[in-house]
Amino acid sequence: MRNDFDQELALAWLRAAAAAVEQRHEELTALDTAIGDGDHGTNLRRGFAAVTAALDELPADTPPGAVLTKAGSTLIAKVGGASGPLFGSALRSAGAALPAPAADLSALADALRAGLVAVQKLGGAVVGDKTMVDAFEPAVAALERAAFDGFTLREAGALAAEAAEAGARATVPLRARKGRASYLGERSEGHQDPGATSTALLFRAFADVAR
Repeated sequence: MRNDFDQELALAWLRAAAAAVEQRHEELTALDTAIGDGDHGTNLRRGFAAVTAALDELPADTPPGAVLTKAGSTLIAKVGGASGPLFGSALRSAGAALPAPAADLSALADALRAGLVAVQKLGGAVVGDKTMVDAFEPAVAALERAAFDGFTLREAGALAAEAAEAGARATVPLRARKGRASYLGERSEGHQDPGATSTALLFRAFADVAR
């Protein structure tokens, strides 16, 4: 059973994430239309299409950290709005923290924690602000607990995805305190945050490829 995050899994994860964004970009855009600029799904779709193309050009011996770093740099370069810098910084910081040629679950959790820290430094958000952090933080915490408890990568991936999805759903009643949605005040309540939703998509993609 696979229990290390290696190049193969890094590539599979990002390609699965791109496929998930392609499949659900209209839903993400609809969520963003309600409380944002209405371009979240479109931007991520364009960005992950560019990521897929960039991954196809990587040398065969590229370590997993460099795979994530390349994906992050591509998102920053290709995606407008806030999502490119935020998701791109998350992947770049996680990639920089990953050991080569493979990472165990504890090292992967540490790397994704570094990615979360990068997002929070850039956007200033914490859990409860109705942003991607509401899905990202519980997912990372689930990975950390799973690593401490000796779970497999497959088990940890499922737990992280479930935590991210629960975190995204929990944004529905919240009033946004960061980003464009914060300008709406109480009118932002009753809508699921698009960034938290796309973050949950990425963690579900990871769970799917880790099975």
